[in-house]
Amino acid sequence: MNSGTGERSASMNSPGNDVAGRQPKPPLRLSVALGIVALVFCVGGGAVVGVLWWVADRAESELSEQEMNCCWEDGATPVWMSGHMGIRIPEAASDRRAGYKVGQRYDTGLLSFVLPSREAETYTNRLVPDGTQLIPNSSPEKKDYRPAARFAHLGLVEPETLVQGLTRGGVCPDELTTPEGKYLQRCVDLFAHEFNPGTTRIYLRSIIEPSVTPPPTGTEP
Repeated sequence: MNSGTGERSASMNSPGNDVAGRQPKPPLRLSVALGIVALVFCVGGGAVVGVLWWVADRAESELSEQEMNCCWEDGATPVWMSGHMGIRIPEAASDRRAGYKVGQRYDTGLLSFVLPSREAETYTNRLVPDGTQLIPNSSPEKKDYRPAARFAHLGLVEPETLVQGLTRGGVCPDELTTPEGKYLQRCVDLFAHEFNPGTTRIYLRSIIEPSVTPPPTGTEP
């Protein structure tokens, strides 16, 4: 009797039978197959995400390029732009650049030139209100900063992203009677960047009413 009972007990607990209260384990081949299917879905999902990211990144890059190259007027020379801003360009200024971008609600004018640093300091001091001065750019924008009208169109770095050697400010013509400010016709954002020792680039950006139209290319110096 004891021998029979022992044999039945051993048979019930052998590896080929289920233990009471537990679910049977799936066969090894089924587990491997399920693992392969899960891996395929993971890899496939990752590939789809990668493709979608690439498409979105490319679309954003193309949109950014179109935005930067869109709606710029060819006739906006430095002479024309300085006249509409009311900004006099010093005779010693070199590497003069200008741009005029048409917008949906307003247009934007850009003007930039290079001066020896001492002359640049004198020039900006004659432009800003008495008792004020340009301040350092303590909170720079990130390198991918994209304003509505970018100085990158003129082949320049956006001044808002610069820190070393850069000072900035803003001036408006209201009651401004400083030597240079009395010519000012519109509010301007002003940046001065000493990019090399003794050499400073002046950046000016101004919002302009849409009724202004640059002359045809070649009719202005």
